[in-house]
Amino acid sequence: MTEQATSAIHRRLVDSLYVEAMLLADEARAYFDVVGRAERESLEALSRVTFSCESLKVTTRLMHIIAWLLTQRAVEAGELTPGDALAPSRRLGDAPETDSATLDAMPTQARAIIATSIELHRRVARLDASLDEPVRDESPARRMIERLSASF
Repeated sequence: MTEQATSAIHRRLVDSLYVEAMLLADEARAYFDVVGRAERESLEALSRVTFSCESLKVTTRLMHIIAWLLTQRAVEAGELTPGDALAPSRRLGDAPETDSATLDAMPTQARAIIATSIELHRRVARLDASLDEPVRDESPARRMIERLSASF
């Protein structure tokens, strides 16, 4: 695959993830500001604190994701070099952990938003980690064909 084709695929993937992150951020804001507030008030005191902490964790995950995606867009636009994007301050931030017992104790809609933010962060983390992998200039299949041709 050519570098140009890889770049186009990466750009479409980043754009798609950006839309997904922004939609989830909007959904989370709407839920935690309105519906979630009423659900939070029906919980016991300690559970209300946990609910609020989970709301902040969702926000943190999403802000890390969106910042990383905007960095990738800046690279595509030529505003940053690929090397600049590898600076630790421009890499994907660590996601705050949510244990399964806490997740299970959350109201249904909160649980769905939290789980979705965790999964989205995991997907973007795989992309971020792939930036550290060496770029292959040719496919393994082409190398094998060339070795076979050379042996005959």
